Amino acid sequence: MTSTWTPTSWRARPIRQAPVYPDPAALAGVESRLRTYPPLVFAGEARRLKAGLAQAADGRAFVLLGGDCAESYAEFTANILRDSFRVLLQMAVVLTFGASVPVVKMGRMAGQYAKPRSSDTETRDGQTLPSYRGDIINGPEFTAAARVPDPARMETGYFQAAAKLNLLRAFASGGYADLHEVHRWNLGFVERSPLADRYRDLSARIDETLAFMAACGMTSATTRDLRETDFYVAHEALLLPYEQALARVDSTTGDWYGCSAHFLWIGDRTRQLDGAHVEFLRGLGNPLGMKVGPTQEADDLLRLIDRLNPANEAGRLTLIARMGADKIAARLPPLVRAVEREGRKVVWITDPMHGNTVTAAGNLKTRSFDAILSEVRGFFDIHAAEGSWAGGVHVEMTGQDVTECIGGAHRLTEADLGQRYETFCDPRLNAEQSLELAFLVAAELKRRREASAPALAAQ
Repeated sequence: MTSTWTPTSWRARPIRQAPVYPDPAALAGVESRLRTYPPLVFAGEARRLKAGLAQAADGRAFVLLGGDCAESYAEFTANILRDSFRVLLQMAVVLTFGASVPVVKMGRMAGQYAKPRSSDTETRDGQTLPSYRGDIINGPEFTAAARVPDPARMETGYFQAAAKLNLLRAFASGGYADLHEVHRWNLGFVERSPLADRYRDLSARIDETLAFMAACGMTSATTRDLRETDFYVAHEALLLPYEQALARVDSTTGDWYGCSAHFLWIGDRTRQLDGAHVEFLRGLGNPLGMKVGPTQEADDLLRLIDRLNPANEAGRLTLIARMGADKIAARLPPLVRAVEREGRKVVWITDPMHGNTVTAAGNLKTRSFDAILSEVRGFFDIHAAEGSWAGGVHVEMTGQDVTECIGGAHRLTEADLGQRYETFCDPRLNAEQSLELAFLVAAELKRRREASAPALAAQ
């Protein structure tokens, strides 16, 4: 297990969640072409993200990671990308105010095309076909032809990701991320919300802060950080042939980087210590994430941390807890305690989505807003009790007005799900629910910060 890493060493390890391509020659041809294409991201960008995550590991930043459950090739439009980017910016503004630290912004965008599945097959009306594994592997249509893994889809994913990254960089640096505009959008959300009174105070305080900054001469015209933002893309590194084909040697350091995204994570189903996914990602210079589910044991977690972050480098590894609202109180504290006791430098963020999926009437998967919020609060409670930093949130969301998760201020019910249920995989928070969650989390962060201030002052 201490063997030398190479970009191909993962191929000798057991692998899970891997598609079986019927034409190995076609797969090899696609991989060969992808190896010649330009990188989608650059090593310097990944290092800058790692520095921001190092601040989060030290309790000096907060992480927001959000976006689609699985991106769809059919929804390759500027408006859909813009709307999700806009909501993430809106969420980041209120979280920045609540936490009183910078927010590191990452989108499940421009690469979140593959999805792990609980079963290799799916049965409908007596017919059994391979499961849909994301557009980069096969099609969502329930036909035998669509469900055959097709390596040509990797090239489609590459070119769509390149176009999306181009637009995201333009949004982040071209004025669309202006803090005053983002706050104005949030004011509109507050006025529309049935819970407007709950959010109005926080919104007014942000307004006062911006006015004070303007009076001091800090405006969008004079201050770059008010009109531009750093934004990074992330996805689960599930399809290893694609990830290997986009790995590159950084010319300045000689290190290998995964150039399909700034931040890559290992899923809860593929985090085996001797598995292919851990083997491949351990050799990359990118900041990495790993999902931590309710079956994770403390000793195994420590071994995984040491495999993925042997130098114990702050910002290198982010642990994404996805326990479920009913399990987090029992399952997360021993893990946090072990990591703290052993002095491992990690960022802890919560994924309150994946452990709270239920099946509603009509066989539609959904998630309860109350359960999502409950897991977030439980995450903060546990870290407060353990003396560690609750470093961020990871949500599956969209900027569209979908009806996939129940609850929230507009009180969506199971009867509403059929209005705009558009996801191919897991249910997402819509724009209003995402912003509501951000306001509630910001208020929680602010309350906890103010409650701890007297104790800190007395030290």
